[in-house]
Amino acid sequence: MNKREFLKTSALGALGVLFSPSFLKAFPTDRRLRTAHIGVGGMGRADLDAISSHASVDVFALCDVDAINLAEAHKLHPQARIFSDYREMMKELGDQIDAVIVSTPDHTHAPASMLAMQMNKPVYCQKPLTHYVSESREMKKIAAEKKLVTQMGIQVHSFYDYKLATLLIQSGIIGKVHTVHAWSPKNHGYDGPPPVGEDPIPEHLDWNLWAGTSPKRPYKKDVYHPGRWRQLMDYGCGTLGDMGVHIFDTPYNALQLDVPRTIVNECRPTNGFGFPEHNKVTYEFPGTKYTGKSLKWIWYDGPGAPAMHEDLMLPNMQGAQKKEVKQDDPGVLSLDPKLAGEGQLPEQGAMFVGTKGRLLLPHFMQLPTKIVDGQYVDISKEIADVSKKFNLGEPVRDYDREGAKHYHEFVDACLGKAECSADFDYASRLTETILLGTIAGRFPGETLHWDAKTAKFKEEKANQYLQGNYRSF
Repeated sequence: MNKREFLKTSALGALGVLFSPSFLKAFPTDRRLRTAHIGVGGMGRADLDAISSHASVDVFALCDVDAINLAEAHKLHPQARIFSDYREMMKELGDQIDAVIVSTPDHTHAPASMLAMQMNKPVYCQKPLTHYVSESREMKKIAAEKKLVTQMGIQVHSFYDYKLATLLIQSGIIGKVHTVHAWSPKNHGYDGPPPVGEDPIPEHLDWNLWAGTSPKRPYKKDVYHPGRWRQLMDYGCGTLGDMGVHIFDTPYNALQLDVPRTIVNECRPTNGFGFPEHNKVTYEFPGTKYTGKSLKWIWYDGPGAPAMHEDLMLPNMQGAQKKEVKQDDPGVLSLDPKLAGEGQLPEQGAMFVGTKGRLLLPHFMQLPTKIVDGQYVDISKEIADVSKKFNLGEPVRDYDREGAKHYHEFVDACLGKAECSADFDYASRLTETILLGTIAGRFPGETLHWDAKTAKFKEEKANQYLQGNYRSF
C-alpha cells in the first residue's frame, strides 16, 4: 500500500469533507492552542512536558499504543481525551484539535503527520522527520501547499551555542569552509542476527498498532519496544537518524546546504535487518556562498568514533596515537567530554575546516573554539560582537531553560507570534541527507550519485530503498 492509498483508507478517508480547517497558517493572537499528542512515552513524554509548559497550551488529547505510557501521561493531564489509535483520535476529535505533536518511533512519523496535515493541522514532529526519502518530500509538499506551521523536533537548533556557531561561520570567522567532520560514538546499530522465536505480547501493548504501516514481526521482548527500534531498518534510522540529525543541524544550517551529490558509507556488509554499528559516511555537497566550490562532509559513528584524521588534531592533544584500524576499532582519538578545549576532542561534535582555520563545536552546551596553525585563537571579541548584533544575550548553561525554546517557538508560530526555524522545508532536506547516508550503508564502499531534481539515484539498485510499502493495519 502506498502513501496515497493509506491516506484514502485511513480515518481521513472516512472523514470526507466533514471538517473544515481550524486554520491554515496561524490563529489570532488571543486564541489558545489545543494540542493532540501522538506518542507520550520516552521522548514523547519530554515533548508533552515542553509543549504543555507554554502558558497558552491546553493538552486536549493523548495517544499511545502502550497503556502504561498513556496512563502516566493522563495522570498529568486528566482533562485530556485518551486513545491508542491516532486514526481514531483524529476521526473523533479532528474539529477540536488545533495542532498535533508526533513523538513516535521513526516509522510512524510520516503516516501520523501526513494524516494530521491533510486535515490542515500544524505539526511538530520529532527527528528525523521521516523514515523514507519519499515521505520527507511529500511532507514538505503538503506543508507548503497548505501553508501549515510545522517544526521538526531538533531542540538544540534553538540553543545559544548553536545559534552562535551558525552566525560565526556565516561571518567568515574561518573563511570559506571546505570540509566538515561530525561524529558520535553512540551505537544505534545492530550487527547480530534477527531474533528467533516469539514472546507473549504484553497486555499493555497493542503490537499491531505499534508496527503500524511497517512490517509486523513476531513480538520479542526488549527487541523492538520500547527502546531498541532505532537499531533496526524497518523502524528506525540508526545513529545517523538519532544523534546525526542533531550534530548535522548546525553545520548544515550555517552553510545553507542543500542535499548531497554523492554519498559513500564505509561499513560492514548489510544484513537486511539492523543498521551497522560503525559508519563512516562521506558526502559531497554543491557549494554555497559559505563554502568552496563543493563541500566534503565526513560522519563517523559507533564506539570509538571518530576515526583518526589530521583535521581533528587539537593543540597539545594527548593519547592520540593511531591504532591499527579494524572494522570494530577504527583508530580512535582520545575522547573525554570534560576535556574539550584542553587537548582532547569532545565526545560528540563537529569540526568546520575553512581557508582561515578550524572551528570546533562540541555537542552540546559548550562554546565553539577556533584553531589556526595548530594553536587556539581567542575569539571572545567575535563572540561578543555577534551576540550583541543579533541579540543572543549571554550563554545559557541550563538545559531546562533552553530546552523549551524550540517547542514554544512552534506554539507561538501557531498563535501568529513567531516563525518556526526548523520547518518542514528545512527539515525535509536535512532528513533526506541523513537518509541517503543510511541507504548508502546497504552498499558499503560504493559511491552513490544523487539527483536532487528527480529524487533518484543514478544507481538504480538503490532506488528501491527510497520508499516503503505501507502495511494495512
